[in-house]
Amino acid sequence: MMDWTDRHCRFFHRQMSRHARLYTEMVTAEAVIHGERDRLLGFGAEEHPLALQLGGSDAAKLADAAAIGEAFGYDEINLNVGCPSSRVQEGRFGACLMAEPDLVAACVARMAARVSIPVTVKCRIGIDDQDSETDFTRFIETVAGAGVTTFIVHARKAWLNGLSPKENREIPPLDYARVYRLKAARPELTIVLNGGIETLEASAEHLQHVDGVMLGRAAYQTPYVLAGVDTAFFNSDAPPLSRGEVLERLVPYVARHIAAGGRLNSITRHVLGIYHGQPRARQFRRYLSEHGVGEGPGLDVLVDAIAIAQGRAGERAGRAEDAQAAE
Repeated sequence: MMDWTDRHCRFFHRQMSRHARLYTEMVTAEAVIHGERDRLLGFGAEEHPLALQLGGSDAAKLADAAAIGEAFGYDEINLNVGCPSSRVQEGRFGACLMAEPDLVAACVARMAARVSIPVTVKCRIGIDDQDSETDFTRFIETVAGAGVTTFIVHARKAWLNGLSPKENREIPPLDYARVYRLKAARPELTIVLNGGIETLEASAEHLQHVDGVMLGRAAYQTPYVLAGVDTAFFNSDAPPLSRGEVLERLVPYVARHIAAGGRLNSITRHVLGIYHGQPRARQFRRYLSEHGVGEGPGLDVLVDAIAIAQGRAGERAGRAEDAQAAE
């Protein structure tokens, strides 16, 4: 998700699940080729398994970007054919490409020829007036014919004109049954369902019909949902970390980031929802939002916020100083 799932967000999410596959923000092929690669593509080894999501419509540039991503160590290259924003459309990538299945097929074929890791596609079930099941089936068959075996399907159509990206996530109705039928008709394909899935219970129900489930905004806005993933779906015997334990693991990471000149808020903006629905969640969010922005705040702000969330607001144990000294 653009501007959300950066490397700090992914490090945070990885503390709650060792096995869930994480995805980068969508990065354009042009940016990968000509931009600051370490900033755009850099990640920590602990983030695996990790997919690089690309945007673009130039097959040669996408192939170059895919090769660069593989060299960086990504486990998968994903082509985004689902984002409906006007900015994305202007660049001729995202959901508008669902109107050009032959072009998408040419792009993924060129990408797959350059890399040894999987090339996958994320799409919608349709766009604008091209939203019949026949249109959707033709898109999948054309792209699968180019060698793609994994599709991540957001079970809503996208209106490219008239709706904002936010409205496109809410107004077009969800049609999970269409995605179920795709899997039934093409059992050899790996079909991952996306869109409106908020709980692990709902995920388990969907997994009776498809191969995988992608959590987007639910994983960001209520991130602690990820803490149950490994036990529920990957047969892990390790008990999930508590919310406090997750944040404790973040402390040395934040210390390193600040010591390197980074801002506290670059990381803490991603953790605001971890206490969603819990006592003192509002106080936790407010403290980080009021005290953690700008260039000045240090690790002590996060340590104090953790203490607030745990009902230890008056406790000053000097742990921030200890963490920094340990670096």
